[in-house]
Amino acid sequence: MHVVRLPTQIGTILVFGSASVALMNENHALCSTPEWAEFMESEVLEPVTAGQELGDEMLELGPGPGAATRWLRHRVKRLVALEIDPEAAQRLQDELGDTNVTVRIGDSTSAPFPEASFDSVACFTMLHHVPTAREQFGTLCEAFRVLRPGGVLVGADSLASQGLHEFHEGDTYNPIDPARLFVFLQAAGFGHVMVSAGEGLLFTARKVPEERSCE
Repeated sequence: MHVVRLPTQIGTILVFGSASVALMNENHALCSTPEWAEFMESEVLEPVTAGQELGDEMLELGPGPGAATRWLRHRVKRLVALEIDPEAAQRLQDELGDTNVTVRIGDSTSAPFPEASFDSVACFTMLHHVPTAREQFGTLCEAFRVLRPGGVLVGADSLASQGLHEFHEGDTYNPIDPARLFVFLQAAGFGHVMVSAGEGLLFTARKVPEERSCE
């Protein structure tokens, strides 16, 4: 089983969470393996969070089996994981319920949290399972809404490829174009936007505090 090599061969990021759907094929069992978690940590999580102040409270959107969750929870005091799939949410709750992780069932396009609730938001390997561009934009708008001023969004996703298209046969596969992602982040209100497209798609953006008058 080519678990480690698969991501680099087909464009890096596979998906396991979702904003408004949770339709997955059996290939996504790969995303629950230790090899996948190791790849995520070294090639995705560490690079995209380097130099970022994550604060005390983070929201993770679409954690799926928790490959990013297990790493992120050691970087903040409190991590809330919002997952649409009840079964995936229950498995994560069973595993991490006694830690600093709180698992909630919900839709990332209408997150059940007040404005300015979190210091950081994470969005790893889930956007290309959001079925429409409108819902992808809605997810990013919700990330902006629940962030405190000065808070940061960190995330990663896949670039479109024939390999990933075949990997996701029978489930939702809607890869987001890097240029569209950049525009969506700016349109959602973010500043200091960074989108890096290499073997995969890494991005960060900040909720810039409102400018204050000197008067």
